[in-house]
Amino acid sequence: MSEVAEHAPTRVVEPDGTPLDVFSLPTDPASLEELLRDLFENHWREITFGILIQGAAWEMKTDRPPTRIGMLDGYLTVAFGVPHFHLCIGEHKGTRSRPTPPEVARHRRTARAEIYRRIGRSCVPMSWGLQLFNGANEQQITVLLPNPFLHPETDRFLKEPDWSRLALWDKLRARWFGLTEPDPIDRSARRGA
Repeated sequence: MSEVAEHAPTRVVEPDGTPLDVFSLPTDPASLEELLRDLFENHWREITFGILIQGAAWEMKTDRPPTRIGMLDGYLTVAFGVPHFHLCIGEHKGTRSRPTPPEVARHRRTARAEIYRRIGRSCVPMSWGLQLFNGANEQQITVLLPNPFLHPETDRFLKEPDWSRLALWDKLRARWFGLTEPDPIDRSARRGA
């Protein structure tokens, strides 16, 4: 059964000094599958996804919806024809002839999921997203949500923010935290901070 998460953010600071407001999500397989299916089946045009780690940022977009989303041995697979990715979000056992050791299975599986808003130099939100981390606190995926400061096709800064681009963020807050009113903090910047 899918859960509703606590809605109070935690302020964390990235290694480069950038603050994030982090909103923890449930990590049970049903909740993670629901969340990822929704993002990739219904919002594939709007999102950018990949891995954002120190020294590398893979910001991928797709020009079509997934051809397949499925679960096998704890792994959610999202396929776009031949290109695809796997995320271990559930119980991972391996095969009968090669069972996965429990410590390896714990390492692989999502242990932390969160939506976040990155805070800019002027102390207001500048970007919004989702992050999943495995049992060793290694990033599995980041999904960048539509940004009101950036043009949806060119990623160039807009002269004026387009607050309608926070609709997916607001939808996630409503679904996972029961917060139906937009947060004024999200709309507090005049331009990309």
